[in-house]
Amino acid sequence: MLLLVVSLILFFATHSLRLVAPAFRARLIDGLGEKPFKGVYSLVSVLTIVFIAYAFNEARQVTGMLYYPPVWMAHIAVTLMLIAMICLVASALPAGHIVAKTKHPLVLSVKIWAFAHLLANGETSSVILFASFLAWGVVMRIFLKRRARAGENLVRPFVAARYDLIAVLLGVVLWAAFIWKLHEWLIGVQPIAM
Repeated sequence: MLLLVVSLILFFATHSLRLVAPAFRARLIDGLGEKPFKGVYSLVSVLTIVFIAYAFNEARQVTGMLYYPPVWMAHIAVTLMLIAMICLVASALPAGHIVAKTKHPLVLSVKIWAFAHLLANGETSSVILFASFLAWGVVMRIFLKRRARAGENLVRPFVAARYDLIAVLLGVVLWAAFIWKLHEWLIGVQPIAM
């Protein structure tokens, strides 16, 4: 369990630099250059996600249940995950209406993902993992809203509605892949018992 907590602290520390240490982040960018910084940041991001996955898998083997969600909650979670996948894909595309309306679709995707998994998972390690990500998503959204009120333009301008169609189509494909086998291959759990 300690490993899971450490992995989450590392992930949130690296993904909250802009929030908690903007001057330090700016110095890193100045020292390394923008592209090398993004490269190092991407590598650290991948490594911390792999660390979380490993630590979570280890913690799942030794933690008990905090609550026992009803079986139908899994169906609600799966439905919410469709929305999360669409927002995730939209965050990587030029802005359509989804990006324009949600403002920060990646943060929204993380919050929906975490909430959906809290509905369907009651084991201690799952609650720690998903509640942490939900709390981080809420804090990030508040932070981004404050920056916007301070005059920083953080929202990407609308480009075309066709990117909404692409986000929906690719989001559905990604969601279906996770339902079909990807979730089981990556996480070891089938989202819906067949």
